[in-house]
Amino acid sequence: MKKIVVAIVFLVMITNILEAQNNFRFGFQASPTFSWMSSNDNKINGTGSNLGGKLGVMAEYYFDAEQKYAFVSGLGFAFNQGGKLKHDIGGNYWPDSDLSLPGLDSLQAGATLHYKLQYVEIPLGLRMNTRYFGSIRYYAELPIFTIGLLTAARGDIIGTNNDTEKENIRKDVAFFNMSWGFGGGAEYEISEGTTLIGGLFYNQSFIDLTSDDAVKYTGSGSETEDSKGSFGTLTIRLGVMF
Repeated sequence: MKKIVVAIVFLVMITNILEAQNNFRFGFQASPTFSWMSSNDNKINGTGSNLGGKLGVMAEYYFDAEQKYAFVSGLGFAFNQGGKLKHDIGGNYWPDSDLSLPGLDSLQAGATLHYKLQYVEIPLGLRMNTRYFGSIRYYAELPIFTIGLLTAARGDIIGTNNDTEKENIRKDVAFFNMSWGFGGGAEYEISEGTTLIGGLFYNQSFIDLTSDDAVKYTGSGSETEDSKGSFGTLTIRLGVMF
């Protein structure tokens, strides 16, 4: 919680400094997302996606007089990120969570774990604009690096004799996330200094989000399950800039 408060205070300070200059713009987004889980283990496969959303503040600082190139950042909340992972080998994949039913710490082969994650996000990237064609101009943002701080994690277990929903799995998901991405779209000027923004963005996390304490069963017993789990996100950006 303290880290989130510090991040908010820092962003407000930077916003106040830049707002006094003509090269600063800010805005808001309310964007739907589609996210999916993946693993580097061929015995663990992504099987579905989450419909989620992003809400937050966007900020642009232009470092050229023509306002073609900008540093972009912001502060936002990402809801229902993640997806589903099907485990072909049985095991104990959420060992640190207090699960509600007996037997959930010993899953059979074929069980699917559904991750539903929420983050506070701080994006950092570069933006490039075309000139205006009438009231419209086009833009691209790349690269974009996004810092994510986990605020909630719920999970479902599917395909067992003891299926369950909305388990608190925060202890089995990494608090810190980092992703890279890119995207682009169009900006429509509705009045002087005010524009509507639409775009399509892709992000891929590259930090292992799944438990490091998990175990999988083998013919002779059990062993550490050390796969890397991450998720990708497709965002339809909808927003307004001032």
